[in-house]
Amino acid sequence: MTAVGGGLRAMMVEGLVLAPGVCDALTAHLATMAGARALYVSGAALAYTRLGRPDVGLTMLPDVASHVAAIADRTPLPLVVDADTGFGNAINAARTVRVLERAGAAAIQLEDQTFPKRCGHLRDKTVVPLAEMRGKLAAALDARQDALIVARTDAAAVEGLERALERAAAFAEDGADVVFVEAPRSRADLARVVAALPGVALMANMVEGGATPVLPADELAALGFRLAIFPGGIVRATARAASDYYAVLMRDGSTAAFSDRMWDFDELNAAIGTPELLAEGRRYEEKA
Repeated sequence: MTAVGGGLRAMMVEGLVLAPGVCDALTAHLATMAGARALYVSGAALAYTRLGRPDVGLTMLPDVASHVAAIADRTPLPLVVDADTGFGNAINAARTVRVLERAGAAAIQLEDQTFPKRCGHLRDKTVVPLAEMRGKLAAALDARQDALIVARTDAAAVEGLERALERAAAFAEDGADVVFVEAPRSRADLARVVAALPGVALMANMVEGGATPVLPADELAALGFRLAIFPGGIVRATARAASDYYAVLMRDGSTAAFSDRMWDFDELNAAIGTPELLAEGRRYEEKA
């Protein structure tokens, strides 16, 4: 595994890093082609695409690790990986960090929800005591080699923004590389997060239709955020396109009416590098 945590840290020092969410190796490759500098491996996107289920704690560490390994094999970009609650107590969190770092994670995000967790923009979440989360964070920091540790609190929706900011300050004091206050409800709340945590590298989560207003990257940078993720948008876009595609096919018995909204066989193969890979195979065959 390439040590890329430090590279991601350097990027954030220079300014805000926009990390598009990806749901598999294909979308990771396409985001890389589009010019992304870092990628966010969303736990919600994994649940949506691998299980066809909501983000309510159904995926486990082996699911995430194999998912990250496949993505890391396809893109050289640093991966910010959603590791939910660490899949257990502090000892589990430490193992989660070791496993995901070996799989290719440049940054690993842990949250203070109870298990099973749920999407940060769903209601009726609960959080563990602050002391328990601080123990998990300490274990994660001890276990990591190069990966950055992102500490997330979901307390704003449970106990109010002021308590969430208290937790976030504790995470920063404990050594978290990036702090993530989930689900501020307004631009003013986002600004309040930045004002309350001076000098802390902060992450903003942009979820279309979620609890937080979706702001463009330049506005988030101006507020003072260092990392911005758009985690599940690719799944929403893909789901809409897939729904339309299947509707056309079942209506017409053909994909002709949808052809202007899809790549043909050769276009897809060009995008994923089929000609280059076949040429590489021939080169090795010639040596044999």
